[in-house]
This record gives sequence, structure tokens and C-alpha cells, in this order.
Amino acid sequence: MATTGDPAVHPMAPHFIPSWMPNADGSDPFLIAMAIFVVLLVLGAGVFYLRLHALPEQMAHGVGSTQIQIISILALLALFTHNNTFWILALLLAAINLPDFLTPLQRISNSLERATESPLPPFEMQNTGNGPAGTPTVAHNETPPEPQDTGSPASDKEG
Repeated sequence: MATTGDPAVHPMAPHFIPSWMPNADGSDPFLIAMAIFVVLLVLGAGVFYLRLHALPEQMAHGVGSTQIQIISILALLALFTHNNTFWILALLLAAINLPDFLTPLQRISNSLERATESPLPPFEMQNTGNGPAGTPTVAHNETPPEPQDTGSPASDKEG
């Protein structure tokens, strides 16, 4: 700083200028510092906001694929619609472990499929042109089934 006896300094000028004031050459260090601070603050707030929106998906990382898909869709809906209800539903769905209904049903289905499996079915559903479509016809490599006696009175009154 200039002293009071310096002829280049006007006598009415202050003898102490704070560092945050613009310099005589036009540079403004405080403006530059605040611009950097605001950019970092906006970037930090954005990262925090997106991490917060991804929280339900991170919580549900180890659950079944159907549940994680529902949670992801709810989180995306909350992100784009700004409706907090979707995000809260996604968070609650991530916090609750839903029971697995699909695996027992698949096991039952697989067991029934194995139990009813046979090398050649006795009848095949074909349209041979002799009857309506979907009439059971005899497979080509088997003999036709024998008519069975039902024991009804109508079968005893023949002739």
C-alpha cells in the first residue's frame, strides 16, 4: 500500500483497501471465488439429490429382479415427475422383503410336468378332414382304443 506521503495517492483515497475489493487492474478475486463456490455448490447439491433418488435402488440391490424393476420404475417416476409419493413407495418397497411366490409355483409346475410326461401320447389333436377341427384322432403308430362297457342300462337294451 501506498503511504500518505506518496504523491501518486490522492489525499482523499483510503489508505487501507480490503483484499476482497476489485483491484485497480479490473480483476475481481472475490467474484471469481464466489463463482467457483457456486459452481461447486450446485454440482454437490446435484450429486446429493441424485444419490438420494438412487437410495431405494441401492437398498434393494440383493432382492429379486421383479422387485428391483418395480423400485427402479418408481424411482424414475419420482425423479421425472417430482412426485415424492413414488419415491416413498420405492423406499418402502425396498425396505420390505416380499415373499417369493414364483419359485414354489415353478417347482409345482415342473413336478407336474415330469409326472405327466409320457413318451407318446395315446391321442393327438389333429385335423384330418374327417371331422371338426380338434377332434381326437388315433396316432399313426397305435391301434384305436376299444370301446368300454359303461354298465349303463342303455347298453343292455340293444336290438
